Amino acid sequence: MGYWGYFVVGRADRPLSALDALSGAADMTLRLSAPEGWQVWEFPGGDGDVGNMNDLAGQTGAPALFGYVMDSDCVVVEAAAPESGAWTTCLARTAMAGYLGAEKEGLTLEDYFLEPHDAAERAVAWAAEAGRTANAGELAEVLAADPGAGTGDDGVAEHLFFRFLDRLGVVPL
Repeated sequence: MGYWGYFVVGRADRPLSALDALSGAADMTLRLSAPEGWQVWEFPGGDGDVGNMNDLAGQTGAPALFGYVMDSDCVVVEAAAPESGAWTTCLARTAMAGYLGAEKEGLTLEDYFLEPHDAAERAVAWAAEAGRTANAGELAEVLAADPGAGTGDDGVAEHLFFRFLDRLGVVPL
């Protein structure tokens, strides 16, 4: 069985776990700190309320991002920034389609999530608002990739998520 849980990414002068926007996720653990106050917190499990990324972006005045990992197979990515707004996409789209069972209901993956190209454009704007420069083509490659495909990693979706953060210029690999 793979990993289930959230990664919370934001920038603040104090720990993200101390902010009201994340008060429902008392069991978060700091996973990684990066320059300029960037933080990645982990909230294992799928139960509970991790908080609201729009509130987190508003409270910190900086872009925020949640990654919900589903059994290490795929990741729901929710992002928000004070100026450029919110958007949602996913990583490991083939696995995500299987979880959703969308085709059975006449829906497609794109009914739920931005396509890689569109998500990459939104991610570039998110990164710019964060003071970073990101390449839409590199982001689209990660957004369209399957875990382990030509990467040398062990095929878990978490690696795609951290590669995505690296391409955003927020948390280097």
